[in-house]
Amino acid sequence: RWAWKAVEGDYIIMMRALWSAASGMRAQQTNVDAISHNLSNVNTVGYKTEKPEFKSLLYQTLQSETTSANGAQKPISAQVGLGTRVASITSSFRQGPMMEVESNSAVAIQGNGLFAVNGRDGETYYTRNGDFYWSEGANGLTLCTSEGYQVMDSNENEIILPDTVDASRVMISTDGVIGYTDADNNYVPLGQTIGLWQFNNDAGLEKISGTYYLETAASGAPMNEATTAGLARSTVHQGRLEGSNVQVADEMVNMIIAQRAYELNSRAITTSDTMLEQANALKR
Repeated sequence: RWAWKAVEGDYIIMMRALWSAASGMRAQQTNVDAISHNLSNVNTVGYKTEKPEFKSLLYQTLQSETTSANGAQKPISAQVGLGTRVASITSSFRQGPMMEVESNSAVAIQGNGLFAVNGRDGETYYTRNGDFYWSEGANGLTLCTSEGYQVMDSNENEIILPDTVDASRVMISTDGVIGYTDADNNYVPLGQTIGLWQFNNDAGLEKISGTYYLETAASGAPMNEATTAGLARSTVHQGRLEGSNVQVADEMVNMIIAQRAYELNSRAITTSDTMLEQANALKR
């Protein structure tokens, strides 16, 4: 009877080990998924690296703080963890490389700002992807994304170019001020500035399709760089795009670490299974 009680206790411990190792395998699979997503977007304009964060699951108390049989004090309890899980997948908004392109409607941000675009559903999306184009609209040429979302100026209005203006003559200053040169090569300001917004917590933005983000309670309200005092102003570079900030070497190292962690958890399951077989053999 006492021998079976001991075996029963070992069985419970082995089940706990199986679950902990299985949770580790699931967490590392998510880690590999995130790394694969980063590597697949190494050439995506304005893409920001995503990094999984993990946390330990609840602890089970095996022995509480008490005294031993002879009255000696035992101030430290005995607890064992029950595995791990993914706590969050956060985006790193560090600056990506500047790439020179031939399009004069393409712009890149250097700093903490984000472009704002008007989505078809009426929502305002934010992005670092400045691969813009001039699209024919009802009132003239409108600055849009490749998906057709209108880019907003600092007053949250569409950026419209008069029909008489040649789009190839448009000039955008480092402050985002838009103008053009007329037939006599004279500079004419358009009276609009590309809007840039910042957030107190970029990692709190909700990721949606493409490289677009939505405002959330965690990110805080968007702060217009043109009207909010105390913000470090971003600069805009015409004829350039911000590349993905994915570091391929770092991602490959992270993949190797995740793979080894997955293998170790798999080995823990195999070891626990072997010990369970031995415990069941004792009963027979």
